[in-house]
Amino acid sequence: MPNIKDRRKRIKLGIRHKIEGTPIRPRLSVFKSNKAIYAQVIDDSKSHTLLAASSKDLESKGGVSLEISKAVGKKLAEKAIASGINTIVFDRNGYLYHGNVKALAEGAREGGLKF
Repeated sequence: MPNIKDRRKRIKLGIRHKIEGTPIRPRLSVFKSNKAIYAQVIDDSKSHTLLAASSKDLESKGGVSLEISKAVGKKLAEKAIASGINTIVFDRNGYLYHGNVKALAEGAREGGLKF
């Protein structure tokens, strides 16, 4: 019986097979842990991280809430628009589009990113 990590890895590889970040439309990748949520904008053609934001940047105490995830999305969108990136491809990284991942995506959309 496969465990959760194996299942997420299989789903992640299936997603990454279908999407790719380009210089014109980079990939927004999400990673979450029990203590923090991280997001980075990646250009896959150069294998280069263009921007990053995390809940650790927000000086929040404790775990991650929906409000913190939404704030991370808005902060990342703010950085992206300042650097000239308006459209992205969203990579949920094997996580369900639910809860904190959904809140981060909604925050990025509210910040002005299109995906």
